Amino acid sequence: MPSVFIKTYGCQMNERDSEAVAAQFVARGYSLAASEATADVVLLNTCSVRDFAEQKALGKMANIAAAMRRTRPGAVLGFLGCMAQSRGEELLGKGVRLVLGTQKFHRAAEYADALLQGRQSAVCDTGAEAGSEAQIRDHVLGTDGTAPAVTAYVSIMQGCNQHCTFCIVPQTRGEERSRAIEDIVAEVRDLVAKGVREVTLLGQIVTSYGRRMIPTRDGKSPFVQLLEAVHEVEGLQRIRFTAPHPKGYGDDLVDAYGRLTKLCPHAHLPVQSGSNRVLKLMHRGYTRERYLEIVGKLRAARPGIGIGTDIIAGFPGESEEDFQQTLALVREADFDHAFAFKYSPRRNTPAAVMAEQLPQEVIEERHARLLALVNERSAAKFRALVGRLEEVLVEGPSRKNPARLEGRTGCNKIVVFEGSPRHIGQLLRLRIVRASAVTLYGDPAIVNLD
Repeated sequence: MPSVFIKTYGCQMNERDSEAVAAQFVARGYSLAASEATADVVLLNTCSVRDFAEQKALGKMANIAAAMRRTRPGAVLGFLGCMAQSRGEELLGKGVRLVLGTQKFHRAAEYADALLQGRQSAVCDTGAEAGSEAQIRDHVLGTDGTAPAVTAYVSIMQGCNQHCTFCIVPQTRGEERSRAIEDIVAEVRDLVAKGVREVTLLGQIVTSYGRRMIPTRDGKSPFVQLLEAVHEVEGLQRIRFTAPHPKGYGDDLVDAYGRLTKLCPHAHLPVQSGSNRVLKLMHRGYTRERYLEIVGKLRAARPGIGIGTDIIAGFPGESEEDFQQTLALVREADFDHAFAFKYSPRRNTPAAVMAEQLPQEVIEERHARLLALVNERSAAKFRALVGRLEEVLVEGPSRKNPARLEGRTGCNKIVVFEGSPRHIGQLLRLRIVRASAVTLYGDPAIVNLD
């Protein structure tokens, strides 16, 4: 029986794509290898949003190829995903025989078979394919294909039409393409039948789901219509979604937080900058005032909602005054958590050729200040929960200490506690007894909420 090993770099979209690819291989009789050392097929699913992920993947592949030349010279090595889409044939060679773009994930097992059997010597396929958005639908629930999973990602669309000046995704993922509501609901029902209790709906800009494909009905956007349809799935307990865009938060979506009980009280709302001037340079399509208005409406509709964000430090032309406006917005929005990124120029993006590229030392220094502030605010949010009862969906053993269990609150905070394997998949109410900067710790006195 041949085996496959898939390593993923980047976001939840990439994780979901890799899982769907793994499911294809399993359906063809492959086993899932624990590491590249024993695999017949080794695939790296790569991200292009930041240069660091690309360089890490390239370095990893070089090491794998060197080892495979000595131990498994017939193995198939390949790149999948955004970097494969943008770099194409230049990735072939030096041991790499398979390069598949973002609309060709569903052909990975087919091409790998052809390469292993000698019917082809190398494959590079980065072309567009109609209907590819509907192909990311199969799952491998657990690392061995049989273990139960409590949570699952569901891809609802592919592509992006936003064209932020710092982002390469529209070039690597193509234009927006959405799946049908009934297909998504059928996938969710199947997952729930297999034990899944929480789904996360995925899209490059998930709130753009169904635009120009599904008409607005009763004042509800296609995305809110989808949320309502998924909400009706019996046995499903929680719904999350990522990644949205502030432009997608109309009153219909804000209202959904107040009336759809399965929709988790959490919103990851990327702001990127607190300066209107920089937001315009980024082509984000909103102002800081509009962003803060959305945050206020969400907190009014769902008191206690957790709000997270993404922020870029050191965008071309960002002045110290612009940066101070970003720090001020972090304080005013009072985020539960924030991912702070150093600006990284991506080839073929408008920002990469903008004037006033900042020196790396300035980017580093601003990023350090931003990170210190967001960590300080986040830690305070976590400490404020000590002594409170929190509803937690138990996902499985803790990743850092398998003797303990781990779950998440509705606001997307990780909770670690002492418990029994029988609690996996259950909703429990735990008293928070301790908090670190990124983790909550629960009291073992448990109340089952199911």
